[in-house]
Amino acid sequence: MHNKSSFRGLGEKLAPYVLLAPFLFTLLVFFGYAFVRVVYFSFTNYDLFSPPQWIGFKNYLNILKDLDFGRALKNSLTFMVIVTAAQTILALFLALLLNQKVRGIKYFRAAYYMPSVTSSVVITLIFIWFFQRRGVLNFLVTTFLEYQGLIVLFLLLFALFQGLLVFYEKWRKRPVSIFEPSFLFLSLFISFAVVYWGVRFGFLAPRIVQPVDIIWFNTTKTWPEFLGKLAFPIPLGAIMLFNIWTTAPTFMLLYLAGLQDIPRELYEAAAVDGAENWHVLRYIVVPQLKPITFLVITMGLIGTLQMFDQVAILGEQAPRTSIITLAYYIYANIFPSSASPRVGMASAAAMFLALLTFLIVYVQRRVLGEGEGDHV
Repeated sequence: MHNKSSFRGLGEKLAPYVLLAPFLFTLLVFFGYAFVRVVYFSFTNYDLFSPPQWIGFKNYLNILKDLDFGRALKNSLTFMVIVTAAQTILALFLALLLNQKVRGIKYFRAAYYMPSVTSSVVITLIFIWFFQRRGVLNFLVTTFLEYQGLIVLFLLLFALFQGLLVFYEKWRKRPVSIFEPSFLFLSLFISFAVVYWGVRFGFLAPRIVQPVDIIWFNTTKTWPEFLGKLAFPIPLGAIMLFNIWTTAPTFMLLYLAGLQDIPRELYEAAAVDGAENWHVLRYIVVPQLKPITFLVITMGLIGTLQMFDQVAILGEQAPRTSIITLAYYIYANIFPSSASPRVGMASAAAMFLALLTFLIVYVQRRVLGEGEGDHV
């Protein structure tokens, strides 16, 4: 009887490892073994055909002297900073927008999430067409410039009417928020009516402008020019816009789950104390979402540093120096178009990328802490 109990206890202890065996096998073979091989190849001269020759740290010195590696490092860091910040802010904004209890909100949640589940190859091909010289984006920019004056007038009228309505209610000693929903709707309606009838009767008219002809891909120009060496290539900026649009919805879901987990009592206490929406966002939402923000930024940093597929698919549409990243630099050294593979250089660059990713994530963890939410 004692033997059966011991055997049963041993089986219970081994059960998790048996269930994890396929995953551990895959991890060891395709990641552990591959990592060891990359470390070894980074110290050798290897071209996939001849036996590896040990050369020590020469590959690491060579990549530091390589101009393409310097451009790839700069592009990767620029891409990481801008995209991670933008997609984090956009994801939080979308989550706040979609956390409202209104009819049809599930449709908008699904619509915003569609770019994240669509094939990256298909999306990239559509994106290439979108950024053509006579594509959709240049058309939208041209249209915006035509109606820029009308848009500015509409916004000024909206701010004026909203301010007057709020001021009038406060003058009557009535508690009212700056963003009172009923006032927002009324201000929008009046502003739109004024601009619409102004255009209808000929008092207002859109500007006549030349069609915008921005070259998004086949150019080496940088933007913004006043930043000098800190400016980034325009083709890389186009990829940034595309990447932000496709990755923000995934992080939006994380923020949405975090928002729905915030205790309702905190909002009720803030309402009793007369807190404005801005105060609720600053002192309740943001502190409570700190663990989600830590996860989103960490995933964003890792993903942006390893960005490869959009650059690879874009191919010859843009100059290589304008869009090359560290991940694409590694790929280009292993699979060059008309030269012998430089596996040693690629492996050294891969090790540099791994160490850089670890260092940046570690620094981010030290700055933001462990991600625990603040107590309110």
